[in-house]
Amino acid sequence: MADKMMGKAMKRVEDPRFITGSGNYTDDMQLPGMVHAAMVRSPYAHANIKAIRTEAAQAVPGVLAVITGQEMKDAGINGIPTGWLHPGIKLPPHYAITPDKVRHMGEIVAAVIAETRQIAEDAAALVEVDYEPLEAVSIGSKALAPGAPQVHAEAPGNVCFTWSIGNKDEVDALFAQAHKTVRLEIRNNRLIPNAMEPRASLAQYHKASGEYTLWTTSQNPHIHRLLIAAFILGIPEHKLRVIAPDVGGGFGSKIYQYPEEIIVLYASKKLNRPVKWTARRSESFVTDSHGRDHETVAEMAVDTEGRITALRVDTIANMGAYLTTFAPAVPTYLYGTLLAGCYKTQKIYCHVTAPFTNTVPVDAYRGAGRPEATYLIERLVDTMAHELGMDPAEFRRKNFIQPDEFPYQTPVALIYDSGNYEAALDKALEMANYKALRQKQEELRKQGRYIGIGVVSYLEACGLAPSALVGSLGAQAGQWESALVRVMPTGKVEVFTGTHSHGQGHETAFAQVVADELQIPVEDVVLIHGDTGRMPYGWGSYGSRSAPTGLSAIVMASRKITDKAKKIAAHLLEAAPEDIEHVDGQFRVKGVPDRSKSFFDIALMAHLAHNYPADLEPGLEATHFYDPKNFVFPFGTHIAVVEVDPDTGKVKLQSYTCVDDCGPLINPMIAEGQVHGGIAQGLGQALLEEAVYDESGNLVTANFLEYTLPRADDLVQINVGHTVTPCPHNPLGIKGIGEAGTIASTAAVANAVIDALRPFGVVHLDMPYTPEKVWRAIQAGRRMPQAAD
Repeated sequence: MADKMMGKAMKRVEDPRFITGSGNYTDDMQLPGMVHAAMVRSPYAHANIKAIRTEAAQAVPGVLAVITGQEMKDAGINGIPTGWLHPGIKLPPHYAITPDKVRHMGEIVAAVIAETRQIAEDAAALVEVDYEPLEAVSIGSKALAPGAPQVHAEAPGNVCFTWSIGNKDEVDALFAQAHKTVRLEIRNNRLIPNAMEPRASLAQYHKASGEYTLWTTSQNPHIHRLLIAAFILGIPEHKLRVIAPDVGGGFGSKIYQYPEEIIVLYASKKLNRPVKWTARRSESFVTDSHGRDHETVAEMAVDTEGRITALRVDTIANMGAYLTTFAPAVPTYLYGTLLAGCYKTQKIYCHVTAPFTNTVPVDAYRGAGRPEATYLIERLVDTMAHELGMDPAEFRRKNFIQPDEFPYQTPVALIYDSGNYEAALDKALEMANYKALRQKQEELRKQGRYIGIGVVSYLEACGLAPSALVGSLGAQAGQWESALVRVMPTGKVEVFTGTHSHGQGHETAFAQVVADELQIPVEDVVLIHGDTGRMPYGWGSYGSRSAPTGLSAIVMASRKITDKAKKIAAHLLEAAPEDIEHVDGQFRVKGVPDRSKSFFDIALMAHLAHNYPADLEPGLEATHFYDPKNFVFPFGTHIAVVEVDPDTGKVKLQSYTCVDDCGPLINPMIAEGQVHGGIAQGLGQALLEEAVYDESGNLVTANFLEYTLPRADDLVQINVGHTVTPCPHNPLGIKGIGEAGTIASTAAVANAVIDALRPFGVVHLDMPYTPEKVWRAIQAGRRMPQAAD
């Protein structure tokens, strides 16, 4: 029997192929007769297309076709659908190639197919497009203003949808009775995802069978197959196979259906040759769905005892030019329903207006609504603590939901299943030596140095569930997950999952759990994913659902294997099935340990079926479809310490402590890596990253010279800790961890920066905290700092 694997910090089995350059990515694929696509993209954010002249491009040797939007429309290729709907939502068509009008910089107006990538790109530069430029709008609030440029005729006033949760009158009444209120105008800056691997697609049409194969950088290949087959191409779903091989990061940006995938599929059928497209990094900036971009007015009320009574939120959530796959869910059910955070708040009202603008579409980016909610809540909590003269940590403690109050019904629909927020806070304060930090802060201020301490207690909802509930809220997809566990005659095990790994370490962590369930060596388990032609239907990886939902399906399928194995063992050992126990890797008769069969013995006989129960079918494999009863709710406390140079405005991270609770840890090393990565991304938003458009809708930050990502010297050694509060409704008690760092760190760094700037009269400043912005805030402060502060 192998050692127990769950909880072991085992090195990732997938890493050798990645670090040796042996990974198999979409762009690595080479097929006989393969040709290449290049996209002609609009330099304008808003313009009518008066004419497209393709003659010069078509005359280039090696060019096979120049495809326009009108051609695809005439061929019956439909627009890209949206996977989440709200009442009254406006759904303007979104074609893979726009036939008549561009609505954001970088939108595709034509595609060139050629023998080589270089020929295709050179010829694309020769396509002449006669544009009639139109006035553009890139900021959500400006899009809603009277007289703003109209993005879509189908959405008057640029309103895509409005949404609200809670009772406004009840909340207004609590504000009228409040002892104290605080109000913040908050902007959650727009972000551009930059996975290590750019998006890529390779399509092959099989003329004899009428079948398509699409290799693509996807987090959820079954969703891609469903959308493309049923809604866009209008073909039987079994005629399309979608394969997502190794994928170099996603962070949400590879969930969605993108135009380039449709174009290469259409071109492959048109030319009867495989067609590949791989994004240049410059294309990624203006095509990959962006994240965040909220403008919010948020208010909090407390009573005379300093307890939170009400929260009032009004958000403008910029949708960009089109709705992508899950966009409508992000600023609504993944945001408004999380506004209770970790706190007992009597009433909450949230209203969201979602406008179209002439910008790249906005959808889920790591955390998806939950970082936006956490940032808002935790900025309000810090502001209120300051107004009350309370320590920020103690104000949080005073308002926490208590462990004996779970399950806890929030005022914004969700029922939290379990939690112990004070334990995570206490551990984080101890690990960070919080009291000493506060003393150090006072001492340094006397020396003219300004450190800030940012505390955040966050909560997230992972693994959307159950399917019936999310369906009633507008989801056009199920939220169950599938697994197939197949035991081979030699006792080796293949595990097929509908989730997808693109950096999370599933091949290791999932194998560890299966090894424990079946009591076999971990090296005997292999995970297979990312291919609609090989596995049961599944909904992919997003929203930290892979472990609580996908792995739960695997566990349940594994337990079916064990149950069947016991019946086979009982037959071989001439015992009753209820007398068989599975111990130390052996199936043995209770009380008679010498009478046993190994897992190999059972697996072999299941396939030979020579000496086999008459009422049992041969083979040893099981499928399970797991539909969770509820979300899972990870939580934790993060503490960031920064120093602000008042002469330059430079913010430097000094230390970072995090305590996360994701239930029992499967692989602590992988969990820690996920937290590290998330914290880096949250730090990036707080200090460095922002997508900026000019008045004409041009993306100013369209390269790494203008859009700054965090580097190694922006980070510090992260002090990581955990508490364990199991989820009560899945088989392992596990929760998600992949987004926790991003959800907490943005607000933690923001609170730290404002804490450092308070002596200068700064009570709020929008991210990112660039040196110039911080320096200007200091100069505009209500008072100059004194040495005695």
